[in-house]
Amino acid sequence: MRLLSLGAVFLFSFITITVAGSYNYKDVLQKSLLFYEAQRSGKLPADQKVKWRKDSALHDKGNNGEDLTGGYYDAGDFVKFGFPMAFTTTVLSWGLLDHHKGYESAGSVEECMKAIKWATDYFIKCHVSEYEYYGQVGSGNVDHAYWGRPEDMTEARPAYKITASKPGSDLAAETAAAFAAASLVFKSSNPTYANVLLKHAKQMYEFGYKYRGLFSDSITDSKCCYTSTHYEDELVWGAAWLYRATGDKTYLKYVDALWDKVKSMYGFDWDQKFGGAMVLLAKLTGEAKYKTAITNYCNYVFEKGTRTSKGLIFIYDWGPLRYAINIAYVCLRAADLGINTASYRAEAKKQMNYALGDAGRSYVIGFGHNPPTHAHHRAASCPDKPAVCNWNTYHGSQPNAHVLYGGLVGGPNNNDQFVDNRTDWRHSEVGCDYNACFQSMLAHFVELGY
Repeated sequence: MRLLSLGAVFLFSFITITVAGSYNYKDVLQKSLLFYEAQRSGKLPADQKVKWRKDSALHDKGNNGEDLTGGYYDAGDFVKFGFPMAFTTTVLSWGLLDHHKGYESAGSVEECMKAIKWATDYFIKCHVSEYEYYGQVGSGNVDHAYWGRPEDMTEARPAYKITASKPGSDLAAETAAAFAAASLVFKSSNPTYANVLLKHAKQMYEFGYKYRGLFSDSITDSKCCYTSTHYEDELVWGAAWLYRATGDKTYLKYVDALWDKVKSMYGFDWDQKFGGAMVLLAKLTGEAKYKTAITNYCNYVFEKGTRTSKGLIFIYDWGPLRYAINIAYVCLRAADLGINTASYRAEAKKQMNYALGDAGRSYVIGFGHNPPTHAHHRAASCPDKPAVCNWNTYHGSQPNAHVLYGGLVGGPNNNDQFVDNRTDWRHSEVGCDYNACFQSMLAHFVELGY
């Protein structure tokens, strides 16, 4: 269960602390990939490592009977929300492309490619015609009334789409970004597949650019959990990725046309693409305006943004670790461009190490000291059959029956306090988007030799 992003709700306190943890980033990276396996929907592959997960949602279909099986369950629930899933896929592809050596060192290149392809195979199914894309399968309101195993679901799973008359520029452009980034991932190993992805990327971007609107105004069921605030940043983000994938400067013209709309935005998460777009465009073009934008953003967050007493950048009380890690990652990418390299890298490491244990406990399931054992996650909470799994399981005090290795939980409150309780979904739930920048930053740290 998730709600809308508040972007960067910055207050004004700054506390500097010194932390010095030492963690096995390779191990956490490998566990993060196991988390994505545990989020898989559909027919599971023969090489599935997370054995307690079973085939599920094998009858997901579109309005005309289209096969919509596959993809990822969003968080601790069983809805397939296309918007955050596309963001997740773009960021995982970004990390593998630019931190390939880190993945190689962790022996995880192939596993990351599988994680990306599990999503893009599903996106291809969802793109049923040029201006028709299924952006959600399952009703959030209906799904959240059920607690049990995904393979035991009996409720209806409606499919919702965007069209020319019910547009979703943000969803279309983010999906275009995911297709374009993934096409680069598979360009050398599977060029045929890469070309298919790039074709879909171009079509999806045209769809989003031509027919304007917020996806959550067209797929209103998504408002249970994801309400988009604007779409111009996704159009810029998508254009940047298509430019990287094609070298076609037309996409930079699209960015220029949207610049006045996005230049005063902020944040980087499933809803806000400003930070990622600015650092990516700075790298691709070298233009000063993008470097200035990302520098001003990172300096503001690091120097004036609200923090907890133990040093966590605190943006919002729903999944706070996700926001801190996302910000740290885009600023780490800015450091790669020579922008305040030493200080940005040190700050990014501080945020990562907070999540891994520097604050006194691990916030990564199955890793480190005192990791969460009661994450808000239906499948992990359910014991193997024939045991019953229902709302009594949810409210029970027992640990989850299965270890959801690698899942990053939402995190503490603004006083660094965390209660490991599966009913506290604001702090104990996991999410595919939570782990995207987290995993990419881990790969970067491995690459840097940290």
